[in-house]
Amino acid sequence: MQFLPTIKVFTDGTAGARTFLPVRSSNFGGRNWLNFGDSARNCRLVACSVESNGNGGGGGGGGSSSSSSSGMGSDYRTSSFLSRTQTYAMLKQQMEVAAKSEDYEEAARIRDSLKSFEEEEPVLRLRRLLKDAINEERFEDAVRYRDELKEIAPHSLLKCSSDATTLGIRVQVRSVYIEGRSQPSKGQYFFAYRIRITNNSDRPVQLLRRHWIITDANGKTENVWGTGVIGEQPVILPRTGFEYSSACPLPTPNGRMEGDFEMKHIDRVGSPNFNVAIAPFSLSLLGDESEPF
Repeated sequence: MQFLPTIKVFTDGTAGARTFLPVRSSNFGGRNWLNFGDSARNCRLVACSVESNGNGGGGGGGGSSSSSSSGMGSDYRTSSFLSRTQTYAMLKQQMEVAAKSEDYEEAARIRDSLKSFEEEEPVLRLRRLLKDAINEERFEDAVRYRDELKEIAPHSLLKCSSDATTLGIRVQVRSVYIEGRSQPSKGQYFFAYRIRITNNSDRPVQLLRRHWIITDANGKTENVWGTGVIGEQPVILPRTGFEYSSACPLPTPNGRMEGDFEMKHIDRVGSPNFNVAIAPFSLSLLGDESEPF
């Protein structure tokens, strides 16, 4: 995905453990969505960067904070999977460099290595076997493949998209790995995600705050809170919606995100705030076959 070079930087003066890069927002009503690539080609990148000392987070609004905790760590199989996906990421990046420098012989060699990797990579092979078993209703085989995937790559069963509705407010998410912004050799992986919020209720709502739970492949979890999204607290009228794109760096080639938006109805004074769920979705270098919304 190519971002346009126009960059505007916002900082709120608070500190945080993570940098998010909000990309674009808009209200919509009845329009078809572009896929991620189309959206990226037409959007303006709005960057939000904050410092690291335990408070802060996502974007453009003050009063955000974060906290983190380490999990039990990964077993040998998980560590092996992370090592293989790092190799895969480095090969893809090397092929891109070779192609840009017009070293087509080297690019072809790396391409063949990638194809071989994709054929032999257990996670990709098991995911394909699992899908075929489900389609052919071989459910005992499907259970076995699923259990094997859980052992070697806990995040691989989670799709790179999610869809949840709370009190008539629907939240859809789609994530994608951004190769050009990642540095696998330094343990830096960059993921973009796009969010679509649709108000299918009969009352107008306003998005007040966000809360993200971000977990990397080593089991380290970070909570991030912030005001609004990308510096806005949008009002979403009935039968309309709001969309925006943002991004999240990880130290591992796989992880997951989930969370909630705090909202309120604005048609009645004193209406209580309520939380709208953001269902879990994967951040995965290997991607999946999730359809764009």
